[in-house]
Amino acid sequence: MLADFFWPILMLLALIALLFSGYPVAFVLAGVGIAFAVLADVPMIFLSMGVQRIYSGTLANWLLAAIPLFVFMGLMLESSGIAERLMRSLAALAGRLPGGYAFAVAIIGVVMAASTGIIGASVVLMGMMSLPAMKAAGYDMRLATGIVAASGTLGILIPPSIMLIILGDQLRVPIGDLFVGAIWPGLILAGLYFAYIIAVAIFAPHRMPAPARSEPVPLMRSLLTLVRDLVAPMLLILSVLGTIIAGVATPTESAAIGALGATVLAAISGRLSFATLRRSVHETTKTTAMIAFVMFGATVFSLVFRRLGGDAMVADLFTFEDASPYLTLAAIMGLIFILGFFLDWVEITLVVIPIVAPIVSHLDFGLPASDITLWFAIALAVNLQTSFLTPPFGYALFYLRGVDSSIPISTIYRGIIPFVVIQIVALILVVSLPQIVLSLPAAFR
Repeated sequence: MLADFFWPILMLLALIALLFSGYPVAFVLAGVGIAFAVLADVPMIFLSMGVQRIYSGTLANWLLAAIPLFVFMGLMLESSGIAERLMRSLAALAGRLPGGYAFAVAIIGVVMAASTGIIGASVVLMGMMSLPAMKAAGYDMRLATGIVAASGTLGILIPPSIMLIILGDQLRVPIGDLFVGAIWPGLILAGLYFAYIIAVAIFAPHRMPAPARSEPVPLMRSLLTLVRDLVAPMLLILSVLGTIIAGVATPTESAAIGALGATVLAAISGRLSFATLRRSVHETTKTTAMIAFVMFGATVFSLVFRRLGGDAMVADLFTFEDASPYLTLAAIMGLIFILGFFLDWVEITLVVIPIVAPIVSHLDFGLPASDITLWFAIALAVNLQTSFLTPPFGYALFYLRGVDSSIPISTIYRGIIPFVVIQIVALILVVSLPQIVLSLPAAFR
């Protein structure tokens, strides 16, 4: 059997080896694909299909225009200072209680997730604003770094999310359905974070003590300040998600509304300048180019991999005779979880998902085919979010390390363990109870 799949196995081994070389992922994917096309004597005319797919599937795909718009929206919103003001008002209200700063971080994580979706910006911003206060209050830094890193990654799941746009494109699922379907899983995951913080505050309050008493701020004034600081992001969230859910605008059009709204908010805050605009456009271009080039490379790699029998190899690998379809799904989710230790969600989404998705679509879960694909996509999103948190290459961990280099990386690694367990619990809930994903999209149809 191994002899039948000699080329695809060798191709995967070469890909894994070169990914660890530090060479840019996009060029590794394309280079491995072209090299093995030559080695396996694949006709060069066959590679022209890759050019056609790159053009029709990526460059001419109007849906993917939402990616740079959402990235720009997130960067402009970060520049507006809204998150900083919201963090201060939340800390003033909740900081007087044990675990108050942790609650403030979790809440701001949800708000930023639903309005920016830029993981690096969220983790860095929350880390810079909250870690010094948590240190001064005597927090266990394992807990402090864990809650900042985990809350900062909610933006990859809670819509509007770049990952959901790419998943929708790869799995041919309407983006509006994905956005609506991800709402409950995202809120449940955030709720599990809150439950963990409450449990620690009750049973181990010494790990998150209340800060030393300072000048008291009237409760009503704190509440009014919080409401004032929440108005702008809530309006932006409603303008983006509301127009998609109501069917008034497509995801690309709503992304344009969000980009304009974030720019207006930055202007109102007095933070809009040529330097701010230049930085946002520059970072948007870099992020979009990175995703686009990985898409190009993944297209070439997948094309050659399938030509050499890679899809048949994967199908055989995940075929269990007379076994429950949930066993096959669990094996796929386990593979993706393990890959998340070493690969970014972009590579997993563009290389692995197109190969395993047909396997899942042919399994009998007692649901319509369209619902299976939607449910599978959201379960994947929950799983892929974990790749930001799992060592050794979890991006959120290194963003956080960059914020405060005095915190040992071992402390950050240990602090994230409870939140990885929470992610797994959330994934089990989503897989076990498909209606968590399917109920809201069905209600809006």
